[in-house]
Amino acid sequence: MGPGPVIEVDGVGKTFVVRRRAGRVRRERVDVAAVSDLTFRVDAGEMVGYLGPNGAGKSTTIKMLIGILVPSAGRIRVCSLDPSRQRTELARRLGVVFGQRTTLWWDLPLRDSFDLLRRIYRIPAGRYQENLDQFVELLQLASFLDTPVRQLSLGQRMRGDLTAALLHDPEIVYLDEPTIGLDVVSKAAVRGFLTALNRERGTTIMLTTHDMTDIEQMCPRVLVIDHGRLGFDGRLADLRAQIGGERVLVVDLAEPWPPIDVAGTRVVEVDGPRQWLAFPAGESAAPLVAAVADRYPLVDLSIREPAIEEIITRLYTSGTSGTAGSVSTSGSVNSSGAASSPGIVDSSGARNP
Repeated sequence: MGPGPVIEVDGVGKTFVVRRRAGRVRRERVDVAAVSDLTFRVDAGEMVGYLGPNGAGKSTTIKMLIGILVPSAGRIRVCSLDPSRQRTELARRLGVVFGQRTTLWWDLPLRDSFDLLRRIYRIPAGRYQENLDQFVELLQLASFLDTPVRQLSLGQRMRGDLTAALLHDPEIVYLDEPTIGLDVVSKAAVRGFLTALNRERGTTIMLTTHDMTDIEQMCPRVLVIDHGRLGFDGRLADLRAQIGGERVLVVDLAEPWPPIDVAGTRVVEVDGPRQWLAFPAGESAAPLVAAVADRYPLVDLSIREPAIEEIITRLYTSGTSGTAGSVSTSGSVNSSGAASSPGIVDSSGARNP
């Protein structure tokens, strides 16, 4: 597809019916909103992180985008198609990887699983071989292509699942916790592969994860959902500026010195000639650096950004406490407060389309 949105979500809601005990025998029916009034766009070629605490509605959203759940309200279009009504047609244009479930055949060698997928998706032989050769090289699959899937390690299986999802050249790939449980080397290989896929092929990627390093290294844009509502939509840098608390300037002086006194900062720690100065994350460090260099015997300095885990935790907390305003899709703070819906339920429990 050309430029423009490939994913359009307008005022989407999803409600599940839950039976709860009301007395010793009687049970009452309760409607629980898993997603409420969700609206966003994803353009072709974007790589977007979709974040939220457990139960926030992430998996429910992905399942509606795939077409295995039907929205209770609102409108969804993916590649200009209605996912729930045109699921078969859309499936040929999507790739899906669920980190806790495999789409591979458990007792077959990895190579045979790929060949079955070639037949299912009717991939031309030449294109299939070209893709397979490239993925085998990039993801280092050669040593276990003939090994049954049940005998693969978690990292090997995940690389196999990524290949399986991409053999048919999907326009959009949904990744649900693709690095969960992987070791450091496997995580680095997966991140590098996905970044190259997005850059070289223009594949649109939507990633849900609790690993903030995944987001920092791969996703320029993040969507944050909590209690089924969109709390933030924008650049990771803007999220830091809105929620991010403090940055830290690490200053190395020529000799031990009393705590540095510069307006707008506070000294966090002093250790001989090294001092740590905290300042608001949304402010430029340039005036602070100039003031320190002008008034103190400066040798070296560096800036430490607030940890992304801390920023996301702050956003989750402000979104659920009801005391702080939520962050709007434009990145500004509003006073509407948090969603007051009850605990989120994803009734299907499944993680495999």
